[in-house]
Amino acid sequence: MPFNTALKTILGEHGVLTAPEDRAPFERDWRGLAQNPAVAVALPHTTAQVSKIIKLCAAHGVAIVPQGGNTGLAAGSVPTQGGNQLILSLTRLNLIRALDTASDTITVEAGVTLQAIREAAAAQNRLFPVSFGAEGSAQAGGIISTNAGGMQVLSYGSIRAQVLGLEVVLADGRIWNGLKSLRKDNTGLDLKQLFIGAEGTLGIITAATMRLHPAITTSTSALIGVANITAALTLFQSLRARSGPALTLCEFIDGPAMHLGAAHTPGAHLPFTASAYVLAEISAPDAAATLEDLLAQALESGLATDAVIAQSTAQAQNFLAMREAISEGELREGGAIKHDIAVPLAALPETVAAIESLVAANYPGCRLNIFGHLGDGNLHINLRPPAGQTLAALAKRKVAITAKIEAIATARSGSFSAEHGIGQFRLPGMRTHKSAVELDLMRAIKTALDPQNLFNPGKMIPEKD
Repeated sequence: MPFNTALKTILGEHGVLTAPEDRAPFERDWRGLAQNPAVAVALPHTTAQVSKIIKLCAAHGVAIVPQGGNTGLAAGSVPTQGGNQLILSLTRLNLIRALDTASDTITVEAGVTLQAIREAAAAQNRLFPVSFGAEGSAQAGGIISTNAGGMQVLSYGSIRAQVLGLEVVLADGRIWNGLKSLRKDNTGLDLKQLFIGAEGTLGIITAATMRLHPAITTSTSALIGVANITAALTLFQSLRARSGPALTLCEFIDGPAMHLGAAHTPGAHLPFTASAYVLAEISAPDAAATLEDLLAQALESGLATDAVIAQSTAQAQNFLAMREAISEGELREGGAIKHDIAVPLAALPETVAAIESLVAANYPGCRLNIFGHLGDGNLHINLRPPAGQTLAALAKRKVAITAKIEAIATARSGSFSAEHGIGQFRLPGMRTHKSAVELDLMRAIKTALDPQNLFNPGKMIPEKD
């Protein structure tokens, strides 16, 4: 029986997309930089159907590209060029199976959006702390497979810190039910950790049990003007020393990035102009008084150049919306060469200085956007072409630009991919910056769990030379 015919016997006519115009939105990454054909798009409703699909693909030699909301920035959830690849969209596995307020856990299927998880938690006076701009589209399976971070990693950790258990379909079609809600389980290897951040290369995550936290009842946000990243880091250290874990958000945004975000936020109002900005949130009953005191000191000492404490929830949301709109604004205005680096906090100023010097000396006229998660050392270094030019003007220099920026980060004991993952686009960085031992270990695990290389080939783990 032909592959697509057999696939339809599992999923029905409406569960398989084969027409090019139907497949196209699934085949193209969010930024429109990668688009390669798949043999079909499969839309299962159940874990059992996923198991049957994997067995079918194994029998026919068809590779599987798992896909959630397709909001990633490294083209990890779309096909690579060449080969027979099936897109396995998990969007219809969208049930919230359980929410337990006694153990503070939520069990969701892979296709449940991050927004739906956060709303379900909030309805029970709980918090799911992972949050970022694409939460209306990003899905549980995808954010776990990429170990997504977001803006509150500072206090709560990345998605890895939230996952207690997983349900995974393996390369032979077996279903591993590891949906435990235990905080302690010291019985052998912690198998779930293999699949978190593996970008769908080792198994297909179909459900997860994750921890919830007490709802934040009182929080206060402030938008603070600073001269540069050095002042921002000093300000962060003051905020952290005073507030400890109550500092739930601390973002750095340089001036150009903030103005771009404001320009693409409906109804946005940037209350003052500064060389750079810090967006901070303290979640505690005395948050407003704490911020007022700290900012008064920062303004008096010259550490801060201006500051506004949000006077309403709407104003706080406006500050956050401008920060979240930066990436969308870049895309609407023609795109950027994007980088996602992390360095130790102490190295932030020299890292930013080195990147600014690199761009000024070698790429005059290009526009830098630097923004990100100040509290965990993760900055997004995005380079836009000179005004009036398209991104194509930098196409021939893109590889060199990326290599140089990655080298600046790794030379300072940093990472060339802090939260966006590897996908297709960061494979050169893996070859350059990962040791032979690390790559051999990854390949050994891949071979053990997926000997046919069925799962997401051409992603994350570079082939051996």
